[in-house]
Amino acid sequence: MPSARSAPASRRSRAGATRTSSTTPVGLPVAQLVGALGGGLLTVVVDAGGPPVDDVTLAEPASGVFGQAGDLLLGVGVERPAEATALLEAAAAVDTGAVVLRRAAARHQQVKTAAARFGVSLVELADHASWAHVVWLLRGVLDRAASGPAVRAEGPVLDELFALADACAALVDAPITIEDTQSRVLAYSSTQDVADPARVSTIVGRRVPDEVIANLRGRGVFRRLARSDEPFFVPAGRGLRARVVVPVRAGTEWLGSIWAVVDDEPAEHVMGSLAQTASVVALHLLRMRSQADLARRVSADRLRALLSGDTLEAESWLPAAPWRVVVLSGAHRDDGPIGPRPRAATARDSGGAPAREAAAPRDADRELDVWESVARRRSWRQPLLAIFDGVALALVRDVPGDGSPGTWEWLLGVVEEVAGATPSATASAGGRVSRAVDLDRSRREATEVQRLRDIGRVTGTTTTVEEAWAAVTNARALGGIWTEELLGPVATIRDHDESHQTAYLETVAAWLDHPGDPREAAARLHVHPNTLRYRMQRLSDVVDLDLHDPETRLALRLQLRALGH
Repeated sequence: MPSARSAPASRRSRAGATRTSSTTPVGLPVAQLVGALGGGLLTVVVDAGGPPVDDVTLAEPASGVFGQAGDLLLGVGVERPAEATALLEAAAAVDTGAVVLRRAAARHQQVKTAAARFGVSLVELADHASWAHVVWLLRGVLDRAASGPAVRAEGPVLDELFALADACAALVDAPITIEDTQSRVLAYSSTQDVADPARVSTIVGRRVPDEVIANLRGRGVFRRLARSDEPFFVPAGRGLRARVVVPVRAGTEWLGSIWAVVDDEPAEHVMGSLAQTASVVALHLLRMRSQADLARRVSADRLRALLSGDTLEAESWLPAAPWRVVVLSGAHRDDGPIGPRPRAATARDSGGAPAREAAAPRDADRELDVWESVARRRSWRQPLLAIFDGVALALVRDVPGDGSPGTWEWLLGVVEEVAGATPSATASAGGRVSRAVDLDRSRREATEVQRLRDIGRVTGTTTTVEEAWAAVTNARALGGIWTEELLGPVATIRDHDESHQTAYLETVAAWLDHPGDPREAAARLHVHPNTLRYRMQRLSDVVDLDLHDPETRLALRLQLRALGH
């Protein structure tokens, strides 16, 4: 039953169902949502008229997790009035859609007063109701609202997976989840009443909590799952109830798994029936994967066309402006991370030509796969990613103070987190633009920054073109310098250095970089200041240089940089 953070649920919907709009969440008023459930499970105690509810999030006060705008925040385990009041205040700060508490807490006068004061809708959960069961019901209603009138190609497959989960639940008389190889929940059964807390977190977050994954991995469950073809029983232990795990395979390929929370090991014939069901699930997962691959290709093609200047109908799917285009690199290699390997600068690099050949298609695709997985696991449900000229590109929004998934501020944190485990991971961003026609320019700027990073002119994990403006400006100027046919005295100095084994070129470069400070210039060359002065005096015997003329100094410095000095 592997996977997930219970929060922030950042617009998750049933098994990855997409919204009808990429910019406007589709939700329901809290009263309408509660009414749709029926059965007396939920009751609105205070209707503050907040934003429509479009997702479910499990509150984690100890970790400071309270969801985000439009979430229905579940106060699991929040019983005391003081705790409930604090939860309501925190929910108000992020503009959640409503807070759900057990009946005793929700009906306390202090809590109701606080809900009205903070402007947060308050919903009570009946004492007899299971949190997990309510989550399942809520997700069903919200997923249908999110789908709207749009027809989703994967819809029938998802519906069938949920039906298969219910069939498995009937076989073992236990709650079921169907998960992929990354422990992401694809479908779950309607029977949830006997589930343990880990399962509640799994359904809410669509991934098994990290601590549960670590628990199961430590017991060798995943090792066996990856190698086994037959269902197996995992006894209760370390705070978890017993489970039955059913590998889902197509031939030798592991596609996912089925998990059941049980009290005792099922009979042999039941295990056999689960194995047969797994073969049917495998066909559905293969179909789902092919549809997901197609959707990803369509999205990438659309983004590539936009970044090439085709802005027709772009407003219908683009998030709200402004945007940045970002080159993502270094998250994966065949032997670990892949990405640009540092190397010495060459005259061709400094001249602004491509710093490296386009990455091999397979490496670029793997790079994109890693970044897409990273983005989705950190709540960017519809990443705008594509391969363009052999590099992985992302299009993100850039609004100061907005750290929601798919924004530049969010990406900064994601890349820094990835770089903690994979130091080569970097992001190079083009300028902020507000018109779709300008996205091609932002892409070219991001590529310029990445090119300079490849040759060591730009450092740091994340860099924007605004931060690297000096290096970019110099690189653009150097692009017009032909090092094969240098004008002026630099060619003469170069020829002298080559024929007499002197070091006048690097001496002049150090002198220009530290004007009026011979000590610093000499330190850069690892020579004595008197040696530096002696070289500059002897240089006058080779060429006639007017180092007092600013235009001459600028021309010299550009040519020397083009030569790699």
